[in-house]
Amino acid sequence: MPVKPPAKNRKLLWIILGAVGAALVLIIVAVVVLVNVVGSAPNRARAISDDFTSLIVNGQSDRAYDQYMHPSLTQGLTKADFVAGVAGLALDSSCKPHYDSVNVNSVNGNSTANVVGTLQCQGRSFVLRYSFEGNDFKMNSIRLQPQG
Repeated sequence: MPVKPPAKNRKLLWIILGAVGAALVLIIVAVVVLVNVVGSAPNRARAISDDFTSLIVNGQSDRAYDQYMHPSLTQGLTKADFVAGVAGLALDSSCKPHYDSVNVNSVNGNSTANVVGTLQCQGRSFVLRYSFEGNDFKMNSIRLQPQG
């Protein structure tokens, strides 16, 4: 009577497949986390730019100044000058921002963001350039002037 061959031990195969599967899961998780971290900074800079622009368009320039200006900018630009300058632009509720670029960099834990675009108002257009710095993205440079 023939004897059955012994069953093959596939323990090593399952160990290798498990290790490869675990490595793939770790790689996928790392990519998802990286995409979320890298993508969130530009989104945050865009949201802050939107909020700042909304405040100045709606006549709340003093609040925008208090909330978003970096101390280095407030040293050379008083709140009264800022409010008067924004009032001189005669912005209204038709004004909507359009961003051409939102660039965010981080060097040694210090973040900077540069937002460039236009503020489109009914019959008028303004060039806008905002620069932010720090982890809380405070504005350290602003340019908002009629286009043309």
